[in-house]
Amino acid sequence: MGKKTIIAILSIMPFILMLGAIPFVNRIHPIIFGLPFLAFWLFLGMLLTPLITFAIYRLQHSEGSAE
Repeated sequence: MGKKTIIAILSIMPFILMLGAIPFVNRIHPIIFGLPFLAFWLFLGMLLTPLITFAIYRLQHSEGSAE
């Protein structure tokens, strides 16, 4: 896979993580760190989105373009 493909996949991941997976994770049990599963999933998405954005930035920076 080329860098552009990886960047495209990483760009779609936060959307899928935060909105696309909601119907599949919309449940109360299991309780993780005292949070219902859906709240934990959304919190995890809030933590992973900046990391994914940073990875996209690093990939674009390494190829010398800032599209």
